[in-house]
Amino acid sequence: MKPPAAAIDALFAGTQADPFALLGPHEGPDGTFARAMLPGAESAEAYSLRGVKIGKLKRVDDRGLFEGKLRGKPRPVKYKCQGGGAEWWVTDPYSFGPVLGPLDDLLIAQGTHYRLFDKLGAHLIEHEGSHGVHFAVWAPNARNVSVVGDFNDWDATRHPMRNRVDIGVWELFIPDIAEGRAYKYRIIGPDGVEQPLKADPYAFASELRPKTASITARPAKPDWGDEAHRAHWANVDPRREAISIYEVHAGSWQRDDNDWFLSWDEMAERLIPYVAEMGFTHIEFLPISEFPYDPSWGYQTTGLYAPSARFGGPDGFARFVDGAHRAGISILLDWVPAHFPTDDHGLAMFDGTALYEHADPRLGFHPDWNTAIYNFGRREVASFLVNNALFWAEQYHVDGLRVDAVASMLYRDYSRKDGEWIPNADGGRENWEAVDLLRAMNRAVHASHPGILTIAEESTSWPGVSQPAFEEGPRTSLGFGFKWNMGFMHDTLQYMARDPIHRKHHHSDITFGLVYAFSENFVLPLSHDEVVHGKGSLLTKMSGDEWQQFANLRAYYGLMWGYPGKKLLFMGQEFAQRREWSEERALDWDLLDAPAHKGIQTLVRDLNAVYKSTPALHARDCEGEGFEWLVADDADASVFAWLRKCPGEPPVAVICNMTPMLHDAYGLGLPMDGEWSEVLNTDAQEYGGSGAGNMGAINVRDGRATVCLPPLSTIMLKFKG
Repeated sequence: MKPPAAAIDALFAGTQADPFALLGPHEGPDGTFARAMLPGAESAEAYSLRGVKIGKLKRVDDRGLFEGKLRGKPRPVKYKCQGGGAEWWVTDPYSFGPVLGPLDDLLIAQGTHYRLFDKLGAHLIEHEGSHGVHFAVWAPNARNVSVVGDFNDWDATRHPMRNRVDIGVWELFIPDIAEGRAYKYRIIGPDGVEQPLKADPYAFASELRPKTASITARPAKPDWGDEAHRAHWANVDPRREAISIYEVHAGSWQRDDNDWFLSWDEMAERLIPYVAEMGFTHIEFLPISEFPYDPSWGYQTTGLYAPSARFGGPDGFARFVDGAHRAGISILLDWVPAHFPTDDHGLAMFDGTALYEHADPRLGFHPDWNTAIYNFGRREVASFLVNNALFWAEQYHVDGLRVDAVASMLYRDYSRKDGEWIPNADGGRENWEAVDLLRAMNRAVHASHPGILTIAEESTSWPGVSQPAFEEGPRTSLGFGFKWNMGFMHDTLQYMARDPIHRKHHHSDITFGLVYAFSENFVLPLSHDEVVHGKGSLLTKMSGDEWQQFANLRAYYGLMWGYPGKKLLFMGQEFAQRREWSEERALDWDLLDAPAHKGIQTLVRDLNAVYKSTPALHARDCEGEGFEWLVADDADASVFAWLRKCPGEPPVAVICNMTPMLHDAYGLGLPMDGEWSEVLNTDAQEYGGSGAGNMGAINVRDGRATVCLPPLSTIMLKFKG
């Protein structure tokens, strides 16, 4: 039966919503009939995929439409085309059946599909005897969707997609294309308006900015050698392990000779040995998912499933992770499920409607960053985000996710004035949809990837951030493994900025944090947020002249590594970067030629070594039994002292003198008589200090000792016996 002329016109206009009804081979009363769009062809012959000629097609429309009868049943077919003196072959995408199945439909509809990254996006597969790429995209409100790319001259009429109406997913298998092809989706919205070309939300790779197309690619790599590393973390309690995190912005840690980004392989050659030598256990990258705008540092991502093209292909990042694991170093990624930018090629108004975001700006607009907020309560959006967390753990073997801006997700009135937000169904400010998403994410990743860490950047007093998210437990329990201790960072930096003469009046800036130190599983963060936007570097935050600034910073690091909680230090602060950090340039590595900066670096290396090798300093980081005050009330001398403990292990006393005065005979009570070794002294000459100390050890008799406390210093004494 001849189709209506309007249907054929719609094909050539790129507005045909059901291309499979018109194109490809179909069984009819007179046998198999085929119709194909073959622009530029003057004649066409049909062949099976094995190369057997099965018919000849006739051009029935000068715009490139061919029709004809084929021998045999409908099956995948290819055409030998001739025109303009040339000859070429075209395998007909409309001769192939669908790739997705009814089980996919069911799980996608339920929001319980935990392998969406294997189904949606662009996958290089073999299908019904032909190699090619299967494209699938969720656009439920679109009138029609086409794949456009460098393989079809970005022509929307060439590859319109099949609509799986029940779930709103459009799919198409395009044979004979492989890796490295640029593509986007051309979407006609429900109002008939053509949208800006959209990148693939599930793309595994993208073009380098300022280009924005997705790239056909295979995620990660097939061969891994990190079994021992992953097995170790799957079989330990991370709360009782030494965790010292080196936070890195991949684009500015170092640059190459042309001031361009290092590739992942170049970074592996430089960064992994450096981190191993410095004794850090984890590297945490600021977001590396594809993002268009360098000054966003990756926090405004448009490609959650694609490692940024700035550093090479996805296989390069996989090699980096594998190499780090073989060196015993874990990899954490900053992950941004709170919001996304509104770039035309991204998720905003994806199918002509507010699909991934809320339509109402009181729910869907983020005033801090001028971005869109995900519609966490929509099943497909929640699945998109949960699957992304699973994707990085499975495909790239990442060891954990630090989840950005959790506080902004938890509260509907975050950064909003009265009238700018909508209360929840109970009239409250809690965003229960976001809570449910975070709980679901944590349950999913911890269930399928034992040993993975999830860390929340959460700055409020929300209860149970790092408590298990059991279905039957409190709904407020979010299920994270750890939480950033923002209070520690704020209070202690505020203290260190004060002139020592005034510190006695602000003693609680240090002591108050120990009141709640075990209410969550904490990471102590000295992050990138503290060294940008006019805040200066950590060194310049310290009070006093230059010598005192370095001494204060050394004492502060000693306090932090002796304080309960896992450690995090942003790159450059391990050698006292002077300038405020900028994403536009590499760190000032030449500072290491100066003894004071080299001394700070040596101190951080030694702090990591002592922390890792001393169970009393890490094995009870998250439990109150691992901490005991020795001196909490000597405000006049600005001295703090506490004991770090672990059952069956020698305790360690941490003593801080936060004045520039030498206390050469400070009386200190310690719980065990005998020798206590001075395992660390931030005033040692090799660190740039004055060299005052305890000659390597002290002796305790009747629970008392006389200790030398160097100026602006932290010392650690380990019980020897």
